[in-house]
Amino acid sequence: MASRPRPDGAPSSEPSRGGDDRLARRLGTGDAVVIGLGSMIGAGVFAAFGPAARAAGAGLLIGLVVAAVIAYCNAVASAQLAAVYPVSGGTYVYGRERLGHWWGFTAGWGFVIGKTASCAAMALTFASYALPGPWWAQRALAVAAVLGLTALNYHGVTRTALLTRVLVATSLTALAVVVAGIAAGGHADPANLGGGRVTGGVYGVLQAAGLLFFAFAGYARIATMGEEVRDPRRTIPRAIEIALFVAVAVYLVVGVGALLAAGPYRLAASGAPLTTAVEAAGAGFLAPVVRAGGALAALGALLALIAGVGRTVLAMARNRDLPGGLAAVHPRHRVPHHAEIALAVVVCVLVSVADLRGVIGFSSFGVLVYYAIANASAFTQPAADRRRPRWLNVLGVAGCLTLVVTLPWQSVLAGAAMFAAGLAGRWLVLRRRAAPAASGGRGRAAP
Repeated sequence: MASRPRPDGAPSSEPSRGGDDRLARRLGTGDAVVIGLGSMIGAGVFAAFGPAARAAGAGLLIGLVVAAVIAYCNAVASAQLAAVYPVSGGTYVYGRERLGHWWGFTAGWGFVIGKTASCAAMALTFASYALPGPWWAQRALAVAAVLGLTALNYHGVTRTALLTRVLVATSLTALAVVVAGIAAGGHADPANLGGGRVTGGVYGVLQAAGLLFFAFAGYARIATMGEEVRDPRRTIPRAIEIALFVAVAVYLVVGVGALLAAGPYRLAASGAPLTTAVEAAGAGFLAPVVRAGGALAALGALLALIAGVGRTVLAMARNRDLPGGLAAVHPRHRVPHHAEIALAVVVCVLVSVADLRGVIGFSSFGVLVYYAIANASAFTQPAADRRRPRWLNVLGVAGCLTLVVTLPWQSVLAGAAMFAAGLAGRWLVLRRRAAPAASGGRGRAAP
């Protein structure tokens, strides 16, 4: 379905209908759910529990519930918007259509910088689980993973969906084995759930929620692939909600199991919290399963992230908010190949210098701003397009902004600086474009 024209007559975000820039609609509901799960499972279960435990101790479970509630508000808003605007770009498109071009750019910029950081985080997570060894070898493996998965995406989204399905199934199986091992190990202590002190108070719980939100943002991958799913008005909302609820259930089970086994303080001190949990439970023989599951889950998340970020870059380039060359679609494989190659180059640079804990917070900052704009956009939709009450959109905006300001201060400063740079850059570009039109003589309209 085409996106609706803006009431002020501004150009719509609907892509051209020429034969060279349309993406192929090949994905069904199952494929879309799997791509969303592939983005969430790897990030949350294997990467975010440690930082969340450092922020809130045993209160990380409260933070997980808070993050899940806000993620649900965001999912409802995204599903409602994607059903009306089923094109690549997600909230970048929704913000342009509902609020104006500057809001759309802000959302798109937040998504691109936040999820580029997520790509680096997932590549580093994969390397740390797959290759316990010297840092230089892990960085080299992370770069190889980025290049390999970019090549896979380059050859078509159907291959992306197929491999993601295999990776998600393998990761969920590994997590089931880990939880069963913790339950059977004999050393799990119920006192770890209630006896551990909630550190940091309300602020610590909210910071844990903001860090754990990093794990829930995968359902955005479904909305950003709006041009590639069949029957998008039906498929996108269903896939987003199914993927989110499955991920929440998995997180709660694994989070409770990890706390029962290791307690909040051991999790907080661990760089590989699930490995620590199975060892503390007396099931150390399952450590290889944890490492394999972590590596596969991170690969699945990285694969879906590359696809999603590439398509948002495509949408922004179509509207000249990023260089126009990034809007190219491969004539044979029908993927945004220039955008994905550029993304791979940036991620490889980040992987060489990034700190995993820092990029998680930075990613959360960008994505929370993105979803605040999604909720605001959904709030403006007419009754005929609504699926849920407006108060959920209000709760979503308030929740996203609250979690943004409670993230670690380093992440807040870095995120604010990147947004300022992006907005200032766009302002300068627009001024430069307007200058020739203004000096072109009377009767010439500005572009």
